[in-house]
Amino acid sequence: MMLSDVMEDYLKAIYQLQEGRDERVKTSAIAEALDVTSPTVTSMLSKLEERGLVDREKYRGVVLTPEGETVALEVIRHHRLLEAYLTEHLDYDWSEVHAEADRLEHHISEDFEARVAAALDDPDVDPHGAPIPSAELEAPETPTGDAISAFEAGDRVVVREVADHDPEILSYLAEHGVEPGVELEIVEVAPFGMVTARPLESADTETQVSLPQEVARHVRVATPVDAQS
Repeated sequence: MMLSDVMEDYLKAIYQLQEGRDERVKTSAIAEALDVTSPTVTSMLSKLEERGLVDREKYRGVVLTPEGETVALEVIRHHRLLEAYLTEHLDYDWSEVHAEADRLEHHISEDFEARVAAALDDPDVDPHGAPIPSAELEAPETPTGDAISAFEAGDRVVVREVADHDPEILSYLAEHGVEPGVELEIVEVAPFGMVTARPLESADTETQVSLPQEVARHVRVATPVDAQS
């Protein structure tokens, strides 16, 4: 099935919006995710429905069909493998790879994908901790944890995943040592959403990092026991 890059972008966005939720994805949510107008989304959804890639109910939104999910998983696998390859082999900073992978994800062959995966020893996650779909395009089962703001002062958590689309936030997190695999102790969760945490691996036991609400909502963590499962 020949699809345009834009069609694949829509399928990927719908997959990510419906992931972990038992409900249809609204047109407004897709429009916000892709920074387009609702009429533009409606027009594209009609095309995707004609191709059997989405199931649409008027006023209720859409879900991907099995065929649409397969396409979305393939694009996501390409994207996350490319992010890992750019970081590990081409010395890209993790704040730079999302935009590059967005440009390349639609245009690599399956042979190239397999070679990239082999060069990386078939990783389970990308540099930001997001699970990579399998070569058989099975949906990842690895949980990504909970928002860091869901925990309380005194809790110890392990960073599981950070959102990859904002370079400034990624640079801020890296500068303060907040990356997948790092264990943190929650010092304070303010009513307005600010989270203060202490990296437990820091040489300076007094080091703390303040995560404003707009940063904290991009950080997902798990308890140390859950992180090992």
